[in-house]
Amino acid sequence: MMSQVAYKRILLKLSGEDLLGEQNFGIDPNVLSRIADEIIEVKNLGVQIAIVIGGGNIFRGVAGIKQGFDQVTGDQMGMLATLINSLALQSTLEKKNAHTRLLSAIRIEEIAEPYIRRRAIRHLEKGRIIILGAGTGHPYFTTDTAAALRAIEIGADVILKGTRVDGIYDSDPEKNKEAFKFTEINYSDVIKMGLRVMDLTAFTLCQENKIPIIVFNNRVPGNLKRVILGEKIGTKVDLEVKTY
Repeated sequence: MMSQVAYKRILLKLSGEDLLGEQNFGIDPNVLSRIADEIIEVKNLGVQIAIVIGGGNIFRGVAGIKQGFDQVTGDQMGMLATLINSLALQSTLEKKNAHTRLLSAIRIEEIAEPYIRRRAIRHLEKGRIIILGAGTGHPYFTTDTAAALRAIEIGADVILKGTRVDGIYDSDPEKNKEAFKFTEINYSDVIKMGLRVMDLTAFTLCQENKIPIIVFNNRVPGNLKRVILGEKIGTKVDLEVKTY
């Protein structure tokens, strides 16, 4: 199976909003089940999978600041929200007979293993799906930054960032029907054009460590597998790409 895939070890970045479905808050079990099925399908191709998931469907640190919390407290609340989503995903995967491990950047041993780089890599080598919760464990850093950092640490071949749009555009495709979609773009042009892919800290980490990013619509069933098989889905950001 491994000969079919374009990437052997991936970091899949999901947003908490992906779990909402048609709801305004919380987790839609049907959406969670579909995401789990797609992850398992890719795992069965022989791909090693690490997952970072946000917590925006439950609590966002930015929202906490607007509500009067200081940023450290708001970000810590956001970290706990990512753990709720991580536990939900882990439970759903395991009900489907997948082998998983949840590793947390903050110590919460009754719920998750502490994140240790060598342990995370060993779990991947043993064929377990690892879910990396609580962001970086520090305030002021987004889950995008956590995804970039963990991808570097575990030696991922690529970061796959699932979104609600099918790639990177020169303007917001939800507001501009004439927006141009890039199939490939290099890091420098993303920065030069001010395109929103990840926050700048996360994006710079990827650029400096030469980790490609593929932005794709993970709300379309089957897209994750298509990306893994090398199909031109979404937009690829890479050092070697010539945008024009």
